[in-house]
Amino acid sequence: MDYYSWLAVLLLVGDWLIRLGLSFRVIMRRRPVGTSLAWLSIILLLPFLGGLLYLLVGETPLGRTRARRAEQFTERFRVRRSAAVEQVDLNQYGSGGRALARLSKRLVGIAAQAGNRWELLTSAPEFFARLIADVDAARESICIQFYIWHNGGLADDVLAAVERAAKRGVRCWIQVDALGSAAFVRSPAFRQLKDAGAEVHASLPVGIMRLWFQRLDLRNHRKIVVIDERLGYTGSQNLVDPRYFKQNANVGEWVDAMTRIEGPVVDALWLTFASDWELDTGEVLKKQHGLAAARQSDAIMQAIPSGPQFRPEVINQILLTAVYSAQTELVITSPYFVPDENLMTALTSASLRGVAVTVVVPAKNDSRLVRLASEAMTGDLLSHGVRIMGFNGGLLHTKSITVDGRMSLFGSLNLDPRSLWLNFEISLLIYDDGFTKALRDLQERYIQQSTALRLDDWQDCSLTRRVVRNAVRLLAPLL
Repeated sequence: MDYYSWLAVLLLVGDWLIRLGLSFRVIMRRRPVGTSLAWLSIILLLPFLGGLLYLLVGETPLGRTRARRAEQFTERFRVRRSAAVEQVDLNQYGSGGRALARLSKRLVGIAAQAGNRWELLTSAPEFFARLIADVDAARESICIQFYIWHNGGLADDVLAAVERAAKRGVRCWIQVDALGSAAFVRSPAFRQLKDAGAEVHASLPVGIMRLWFQRLDLRNHRKIVVIDERLGYTGSQNLVDPRYFKQNANVGEWVDAMTRIEGPVVDALWLTFASDWELDTGEVLKKQHGLAAARQSDAIMQAIPSGPQFRPEVINQILLTAVYSAQTELVITSPYFVPDENLMTALTSASLRGVAVTVVVPAKNDSRLVRLASEAMTGDLLSHGVRIMGFNGGLLHTKSITVDGRMSLFGSLNLDPRSLWLNFEISLLIYDDGFTKALRDLQERYIQQSTALRLDDWQDCSLTRRVVRNAVRLLAPLL
């Protein structure tokens, strides 16, 4: 054989060795069946390219340094939480509430704690007004963490407030995601904060050299503010003014909600921020105060950080337990709704056993691929009695679940594979009738601005669209 024939044989053999080797690796990783089959299809059907894609984004390595820091922090985290008060009375929330609290404690190491005072903030102006006032009142420390910080409008007012705080001697730690906040990191505002005395860091930086050590699409999607270690904020709102953010996306203004909290759960928010700061910078933040004093009459809350530093199935197990605990009503809002097979089964089973299941999603979405994948799931849910509402008042970005009007899951978690398996997220489990009623009222306002999707309309589409839907559905585990 001549040179070119030998080269062709070597390429063919090399290609199949790569395909078989990576296929064996996928099988031995024992991930969800849908995810494994999707990757096997890509690896086996796309010569070389499939293997390259898997090596780039098929696994979830943090990188050696981050992995080591995560392990060290997790051990200190367990020691600290073991000293916290863990006895709360959840009897009024039945066996479902007790099981959910026990499972979350076992998986994450954070107990449900009573004595938390809350305020639900249902619009960006309301959130920014409260945040700026609290930053201006800060005396000792400010911790701010957002996936996106976008210059303009009310976000600039927060920037000015943080600068004022830093200049008067308040310790300020600011962490933003390097990809989500890329424009902010490159802007003069980023340098302004540093010049004012704040410690500012871009989390999970991207670059060609990092490509071989960690996944570039692992993102820190959390939204956390902790001020003076006594009050905190979390929810779905990025540090963006909706009037200035993605105005050319043709989806309307983003619609979000946040909660302002005082009480013991703030300690867990601070610890989550501290773990991310240490993971990225190596700097160990030391808490100056103990747990905030609990008040007998206030809400029971449980913080649920999730992400690559925990077992990847943690938030999935908690979410499924919440859905299966529903007895009468389950209402979900999510901007990106691409449920896996387990969640699809849980939702359809809930509906079939008589639970009123409602899912509210944006009528228009800024991700065409996610919209098609979500659309592919719609028919199965509608045919099993799940009510799906398309929100017409903008891009509904609030991530919330209410269970039987009594328990809530609220935070940064989208119901798509990226949030559930890859991103660093923060959620609150809230066992409180008052908070859940306020959140349920907000969900109802969203529903009133929505149009119900009909099964007949979903079925009445072209063959081409049905083919595209079904093809995208096969890729859903990888989105």
